Amino acid sequence: MAEKLGMVVSTFNYEITGEMARKAQQRAKEVGARIAKVVEVPGSFEIPFAVKQLLEDKNIDAVITLGTVIKGGTDHDAVVAHAVARKILDLSCEYDKPVSLGISGPNITWQQSEKRIEEYAIRSVDSVVKMLRKD
Repeated sequence: MAEKLGMVVSTFNYEITGEMARKAQQRAKEVGARIAKVVEVPGSFEIPFAVKQLLEDKNIDAVITLGTVIKGGTDHDAVVAHAVARKILDLSCEYDKPVSLGISGPNITWQQSEKRIEEYAIRSVDSVVKMLRKD
C-alpha cells in the first residue's frame, strides 16, 4: 500500500515553490507514494502550523514541506528559516511521523533558489519515504 503523504507549500515566492510542488508530486508517483493532502500557507513561517494539522490526521503517514527563504536586506531570512526548521523537527518527534525539510535558504538569492527547485523537491519526498520504509 502506498504511503500517504501530506504536503505543505508556502505560496510566498510561488514561482519557485509552485514548481517545487509539481516536482514533488511527480517524485511521489515515481517512488510509489501518494500525496493525499496539500495545504498552502502564506509563507515559510506558517509551515509548522499546517504541519501540525497534517500530523494529527491519522490518514497521513508523513509530511513534506516546501518553501524558500530568500536573503533580503536584514537577517530576517535566517531567523525565519531557523525557527521553522527547529519547529518542524520538534513536531516530527512529538508525533512520531517523518517531516521533511524542503525549504531552501537562508542566505540564498533568487537565482540560487531556482537552481535548487528539483533537488529540494525530490529530497523532500525521498527523505520521508525512506524513513517510512526504513530502507
